[in-house]
Amino acid sequence: MANVSVREYLEREILLFDGAMGTYLSQLSRAGLDKCELANLQQPQQVLQVHRAYLQAGAKALKTNTFAANPAMLDNDQDLLRQVISAGWQLANQAAAERPAAERPFIFADLGPFAAAAEAGLGLDVQAGLRPVLDIFLQLGAENFLFETFSDEAGLPELAAYIKRQCPQAFVVTSFAVQPDGYTRAGRAGAELLRLVQACPQIDAAGFNCVSGPYHLGKYLREQQLQPADGQLLSIMPNAGYPTVINNRTFFGNNPEYYAEQLGRIAEMGVRLLGGCCGTTPEHIAAVAERLRLFKQAKPAGAGAFQAGPAEQTAGELAAAPLPNRFRSKAEAGQKLLAVELEPPQDVNLPQFMQKAKILQQAGVDIITVPDCPIGRARMDSSLLACKLHRELGVDALPHMTCRDRNLNATKALLLGLSVEGVNNVLIVTGDPIPTAERDEIKSVFNFNSRMLAKYISNLNETTLQTPFYICGALNVNARNFDVQLRLAEEKLQNGVQMLLTQPVLSKQAALNLRRAHGQLGAKILAGIMPPVSYRNACFMHNEISGITLDEELIESYRDTTPEEARALGVQVACRVMQGVADFCDGYYMIPPFNKVDIICDILKS
Repeated sequence: MANVSVREYLEREILLFDGAMGTYLSQLSRAGLDKCELANLQQPQQVLQVHRAYLQAGAKALKTNTFAANPAMLDNDQDLLRQVISAGWQLANQAAAERPAAERPFIFADLGPFAAAAEAGLGLDVQAGLRPVLDIFLQLGAENFLFETFSDEAGLPELAAYIKRQCPQAFVVTSFAVQPDGYTRAGRAGAELLRLVQACPQIDAAGFNCVSGPYHLGKYLREQQLQPADGQLLSIMPNAGYPTVINNRTFFGNNPEYYAEQLGRIAEMGVRLLGGCCGTTPEHIAAVAERLRLFKQAKPAGAGAFQAGPAEQTAGELAAAPLPNRFRSKAEAGQKLLAVELEPPQDVNLPQFMQKAKILQQAGVDIITVPDCPIGRARMDSSLLACKLHRELGVDALPHMTCRDRNLNATKALLLGLSVEGVNNVLIVTGDPIPTAERDEIKSVFNFNSRMLAKYISNLNETTLQTPFYICGALNVNARNFDVQLRLAEEKLQNGVQMLLTQPVLSKQAALNLRRAHGQLGAKILAGIMPPVSYRNACFMHNEISGITLDEELIESYRDTTPEEARALGVQVACRVMQGVADFCDGYYMIPPFNKVDIICDILKS
């Protein structure tokens, strides 16, 4: 392949990459590996052995052993970063130089996702984190680049453009890690990500790798009919299968013949870049090379066509009809809405909760919202309660869904269950952290934030659900830097949020912020209403509850009041706030103090 570019090679051949470096190298390394990329310095002969084995198996492209070589992984040690990357580049090229000139493989600089700034502790985003890595590779003479196992497109178009400015002839591949259902760990749909990067002229090929095995990636390509865009190519590099853990070691049980058969089917769809990810070995690549040789000889008719199987063709016919969503319909009709929050019980004593829900239903409330383990303390599940309210009382319910307690799989499972139960409204919030004293026993998840979760649910609405969710989000009108809150709210709306529920409006500044948000965001907004019921309660809300601020004169108005006077004052305060913000909100989000729904009823009667 001397003097032939990747583009020229792909015009006549499928480009077969090598398989996994990390999992295969760990099999060869008796000493064990802390960080696979450090083997470039600590165990160079074994890295070289892996490269040689894949070339002997028939690979025509080698990935450098630099997947996680970035400032975050190496504690921002720039000298070590350069040493690891330089050694990885030299080892791959050394293995390539041992082949006859006409058979020398292409060398791809391999870059994995850069850790988020919060995780890395370096204050760097994807671009800032990976640009030093690119600079090193470019100085070494790299012309082919593979960005693999990414969960979203952030920074990739900019990094590709940066490469092309330095090296116009460069060939850039981007690859996303999707689960069998087609979503990344950030909750992004693989098909959407593929379309986004295919629209970038600096990216030459795009596709998927890791997490999923070959069958599910092939199935996803067929179902989504994901074909190469004009001037671009598809890249597919699945895992060997799905891992099992034996004696604290991870094994992949998929056999090479099966793997090769599945990749052969993917090749028939028109995919031009193939290879392997976790669990694949030289035996897998050798089997794929033989399968591709037979494929080239046979030249099967219909290659590149995307045909849906019988089950895929009839699935839509069996789907249920969309369900009505009264709350959404009222919102879209411009009706003034009333949502009331009911905190779920801390035990199994449910009759009181259900009785309060009946009272609110009779009072004409449009929807009951149910918090999801507020302040990080376990309570009865908000989604199960929402389903019970809907099923037994016919009440529209709005369960809160935090990003704190569920990973992506659990979140999707819950959303599917809510959908079939007819609960098609959801309020997504990042969630309060676990109390410090409990963090040794209870772990937060936080796979994503509320904006990412909104995007994920929005994608489900478009691709999976018969009845789409009406997505609500939170807006903190009490924030000191309200400009930041407006920016976050705009991101939420861009990601699919359709309505915002605010923190309680109990200060002049909060009312001004609400007016500003109403004029700037152009979204449906429910103003938060939570009247204090005593002087002590007012002080507690102001000082102890995150996101709530009261004007000092409001707090003082409760001083020296009797319980009866304070309760009546609370009703007056709520009515005054509702009247004051009526022109710049689309309804009210009422939070009864201590779950006292009778106060809500008095407010509604006033």
